[in-house]
Amino acid sequence: MQQSTLVRLKENFELNKSILVVGLPGVGLVGKLVAEHLVDELGAEKIIEVYSPHFPPQVLVNKDCTVRPVSNIIYYAKVKENDVLFLVGDHQSTTSQGHYELCSLYLDIAQKFGVSRIYTLGGYPTGKLTCEDTVLGVANNTKLIEEIKEYGVEFRESEPSGGIVGASGLLVAFSKMRGIDAACLMGMTPGYLMDPKSAQSLLKVLCRIFGIEVNTESLEKKAEEMESILEKLKEKEEQQTIQEVKPTEEDLRYIG
Repeated sequence: MQQSTLVRLKENFELNKSILVVGLPGVGLVGKLVAEHLVDELGAEKIIEVYSPHFPPQVLVNKDCTVRPVSNIIYYAKVKENDVLFLVGDHQSTTSQGHYELCSLYLDIAQKFGVSRIYTLGGYPTGKLTCEDTVLGVANNTKLIEEIKEYGVEFRESEPSGGIVGASGLLVAFSKMRGIDAACLMGMTPGYLMDPKSAQSLLKVLCRIFGIEVNTESLEKKAEEMESILEKLKEKEEQQTIQEVKPTEEDLRYIG
């Protein structure tokens, strides 16, 4: 199968104390929301486009009715003394083989740019409509776990119990083989819909790690809109529960 294609938009690009932040589509779009928000707020520069036969066979339609192929993008921004790369995009791989190939490709890029640490961002599905201001984490070494705990990230024994599917997990595991520290940070989310509220919790943690502050107004607005939708879903869920336990006429005949 044809390999994935890189389009380099900037050559001879050297980084110092570089970090890779990965926010690809996943549960609740939590990681994607956070990474794209930081790209916008930090004015990050697009440096690499990634195209792959492992992405869905589709094009996306722009506002002006032109089209573009599905892709993942790597951006660059200076964050205090660190050079930070942000990997964001339209889709993860649609195949198991593609997940491994693309993760290998992303790690090749990370090594090329001297990345010493990777943060993958995602959502932890709770299956409940209630929101929790909690960020869970896993890492590829215990020293990093102790460091990240100081920023308010919770590490729970054997959690997530079902593992982590996709790039967020694979990159953390395989980066250890490349000598790169890596952690996955997950915002708690119902998992049914896009969750900007969970993204806000995750963004706060990442900003503490980087020692920066960013405007969160756009995320707050999205969170308010989704909160309204969740309230309606809760009402429907409660009504359904009431209907399920409501006694029938036959049941009433046996009440003494």
